[in-house]
Order: sequence, then structure tokens, then C-alpha cells
Amino acid sequence: MKFISWNVNGLRAVCGKGFSDIFLAFDADFFCLQETKLQAGQLDLAFPGYQSYWSYADKKGYSGTAIFTRHTPLSVAYGLGIDEHDHEGRVITLEYDGFYVVTVYTPNSQDGLRRLDYRMTWDDAFRDYLCRLDARKPVLVCGDMNVAHEEIDLKNPKTNHMNAGFTDQEREKFTQLLDAGFIDTWRTRNPEVADVYSWWSYRFRAREKNVGWRIDYWLVSNRLFPQVTDARIHTDILGSDHCPVEVDVDL
Repeated sequence: MKFISWNVNGLRAVCGKGFSDIFLAFDADFFCLQETKLQAGQLDLAFPGYQSYWSYADKKGYSGTAIFTRHTPLSVAYGLGIDEHDHEGRVITLEYDGFYVVTVYTPNSQDGLRRLDYRMTWDDAFRDYLCRLDARKPVLVCGDMNVAHEEIDLKNPKTNHMNAGFTDQEREKFTQLLDAGFIDTWRTRNPEVADVYSWWSYRFRAREKNVGWRIDYWLVSNRLFPQVTDARIHTDILGSDHCPVEVDVDL
């Protein structure tokens, strides 16, 4: 099965930049989106053979996630089941016979780290949520996790140290998530590969210069990793400040 994840940074805008053609060309089993920036009824988007599931933020034009899938789930859940965390449309979970698929748009710690404390609370709650799922059946979790884990995962680690997305605290929380039983599929398959990123600032021609960060991931439960057949970062796909990331799994 092919799984795609993409932070589109505004789905309506990306639909004007060839999203439908990109979607169809991937021919994926699951196509997960983050930062859709939609409210219900603002976009009529459907593809033959796919069902879609949407989570919207209370705040208009903010956050939001979606999943398109060819496979009817046993159940669908939105959010973490914690009111503090469930007003920004950040999580969708699909359950199947042998696994869960989760898409997440992790909160950004923001300029001046003014939301770092909340982010720490979120990271703990999200890790606990995934661990509860993983206790029942394996999990595939994707999304913009808003952290570059190691120095190899961004172009300028020294000058970005303690900026949002590369604080010691955020990196440690990501380490804790991996230690709890999950594998970063792309990095595990490409341990020494540098200069491959999934997000570039719109400023300073960052994408043209490849001054980027790898903050979009597919993680899988440890026991599922032997079934991973490929992991890719599609740096050639334009339309957003992020690019799609992929994992292929023999399920």
C-alpha cells in the first residue's frame, strides 16, 4: 500500500496549482493532508474510488486535516479525546483490521516560543494517544510534526538552535516518541543522507537554495517496520511550502 502525507498550507490555494493532477498521479491508497485551512462546505473536492474524512479547526482559515482513502475504515476518530487539544482540527485516526492510520498537524511553538509550554503538553498527550493505539494494533502516523529531530534534518542547525521546531525540548519529545515504539521510516532507511528536506520558508528564496527543514514524517510501529518497502520525500512537487512524503508498506 502507498501512503502519502502533505502539508498543503491552504488546500483551496493548492487546488489552483494542480492538486488534482498531483493527487491522481500518486495513485495512493491513503492521501493525508495537513493545514487544509478550511471550514466545512468551503471546498467540494472528491475523487472517484476515494472516501474522505475531514477535521476542521474552530478558528476559520486555520489548521485542519483530511484523509482520502480507497479503504473503508472500521472506525474514524477525530482529535485526541482531550478538550484542551481538540479545537484545532489536528488529528484524524482511521482504524482497520490490522492497523491504524493517523494524520497529525502538530502545533507550532511560534515566534518567541510563546506556545512552547502548550506544545510540550500536546507532545505528551499525543504520544500517550499513539501508545494506546499501538497496544491494540500497529500504527502508521504521518504529518507535519513541526520538529527537525537531528542536526542533519535542517540546513542551518547552529543558527536555528532554540528556534521553534529545533528547541532541545521539542527534539527530546520526538526522541521520547521514537523510544516509545515508533520508527522514523525515511531516516532509518537513509541514515546518512543530508540536504533532503520537506519544508522551506517562502522567504529568501529558501527552496531555490535548498535551505530547508525535514519536519514531515511517516512513523510506524516498530513491529511494522520490516514491512516498509520504500520511503520517499518528493522534493520535486510544488504548490506548498512543504512537499509530500511517502511510505510504502506491504500490508
